[in-house]
Amino acid sequence: MLSGPALRAFFRIAELWGLKAAEQRVLLGSPPESTFFKWKRAREGALPRDVHERISYVLGIYKALQILFPDPVRADAWVRKPNQAEPFAGTSALERMLSGNVADLYVVRQYLDAQRGGWG
Repeated sequence: MLSGPALRAFFRIAELWGLKAAEQRVLLGSPPESTFFKWKRAREGALPRDVHERISYVLGIYKALQILFPDPVRADAWVRKPNQAEPFAGTSALERMLSGNVADLYVVRQYLDAQRGGWG
């Protein structure tokens, strides 16, 4: 598995989205703080399958947003904007993703893929 590239991509997206360390940890499945900061510092390390799955969803969400919104600033800001669409019920996609459940990352990814006409 490509742990190094996956972590580097995740932390770059986290920076673009303005995520705090606590939010990043939740998106990664709430690893222990020491593990999280080791990953963040080294940008590599052995990752459990669950973490790879979570990063894969984040990468897919990021890519879908870049396709849907040609303006990168607008694409990156979308995750924090309140959304009336069914999966969000007035909250932001980030709030949905921060529930801690990998299924919520999947729901956001599926929603965006459907919006851009991809698989859904």
